[in-house]
Amino acid sequence: MPEHVALEKRKSSSTWETVKTLIYAILIALVVRTFLFEPFNIPSGSMKPTLLVGDYLFVSKYAYGYSRWSFPWGIVPFSGRVFGSLPERGDVAVFKRPGENVDYIKRVIGLPGDRVQMRGGRLFLNGEEVPQEPAGTFTDLHEGSVAMYRETLPGGRVHNILDRYPDGPMDDTQEFLVPEGHVFMMGDNRDNSQDSRDPSLGYVPLENLVGRAEILFFSTDGSAGFLEPWAWPFATRFDRLLTTIR
Repeated sequence: MPEHVALEKRKSSSTWETVKTLIYAILIALVVRTFLFEPFNIPSGSMKPTLLVGDYLFVSKYAYGYSRWSFPWGIVPFSGRVFGSLPERGDVAVFKRPGENVDYIKRVIGLPGDRVQMRGGRLFLNGEEVPQEPAGTFTDLHEGSVAMYRETLPGGRVHNILDRYPDGPMDDTQEFLVPEGHVFMMGDNRDNSQDSRDPSLGYVPLENLVGRAEILFFSTDGSAGFLEPWAWPFATRFDRLLTTIR
């Protein structure tokens, strides 16, 4: 066999091996993203102080089972959930806004059958006021200084919330009865969150849950992006790295 022919065959074989390696890597990444963990970033302040703009986190896709929204762009057209389970009250969860392929992240406040209401800025579940106590102030460049409170949900889950306005537009609501197959979601930044209190969002179908927020793996103050590693030392919030989300 002429030397140049053998060389071309070796090059062709090497190219094909490289292509196969890339295909395998892509398939593995898709499997992990679809069935195990998916990264998300926080673009808004509706979950302050728990989550900040510039946080990057992993969401467990298996926590609530799988629906069409477990797959990229909802490309697998089926209804319901496979291996489905209810979230726990207090979970921070990513979901698709009903009717749109848009990711939201909020806290699960009401489960099916729960009655949820805001009265004078206080949360009531099933007719009982949720315990709340002052927790100092939260301060950042965007919010300024805002009163922070520690809220304890039935079952013992504790988290901090922000309350900027004593008479905010969502501080007094009707009593919501969460229907079967749905959850009631709220942001921790109570006066700056479009959530289930807003009729334009409303109750979130369990089918629309994407997964449970688990851990922060990166956080930047906005002066550097995730793909700008040369600027990370100056922008990274090191105190937030590898913290679990409560």
